[in-house]
Amino acid sequence: MASKNILGIISIRAVLAISLFIAVYWQVSDRLLHNLFRPAEYFSYFSITSALITAVVLTLSSIQLIRGQSETKLLSLSRLTMAVSMVIVGVIYNALLRGGAPDARDVGYDWPVLPNEIIHTYVPVLIFLEWLLVRTTFTLKLNQAFWVLVYPLSWLAFSIARGVIQGWWPYWFIDPQYGIGSQIMWIFIIAALFSVLALGFIPAQKAIAKR
Repeated sequence: MASKNILGIISIRAVLAISLFIAVYWQVSDRLLHNLFRPAEYFSYFSITSALITAVVLTLSSIQLIRGQSETKLLSLSRLTMAVSMVIVGVIYNALLRGGAPDARDVGYDWPVLPNEIIHTYVPVLIFLEWLLVRTTFTLKLNQAFWVLVYPLSWLAFSIARGVIQGWWPYWFIDPQYGIGSQIMWIFIIAALFSVLALGFIPAQKAIAKR
């Protein structure tokens, strides 16, 4: 029975990881086809970096299971970080970005629908369920939830530094042209959202595991 459960977990993680890799490849190839691929910008979007890192984490965690090895503390924290990140990708995209005005350089171009939904809607829901139902081998404590902030704050620092130097911003809510106050407000809101979700994900997983 245990081996069947492990095989099921590996299969689910493999499907999610492959789906994310295919979604990114699909978007890149489509933009190349239309001569609209700007790699330095594309790979700077939080949703894209999160999708790729999540796919890598899912792959590594599957390899650990195949080898019969327990999750390390780092891998458990990585799973938590990417579960929270992908949920936030889904929330922010569907609440603030869906249907937004396209880049002026992309007028007349429509992103392929399916890969966009995989990254921003389907996988965020499924990765959340995977986190709830598959308990980490390493038992995480609540105070470790704040390690989740390392990744988004690093991305944010890079994005702001790049924006100041090059004048390009991946998302309007961190663009200072809408006001420094608005930029700071959104940074605090998103950081708070990361913290609250991480603090909720740990006990939620434990509660489900007890049942």
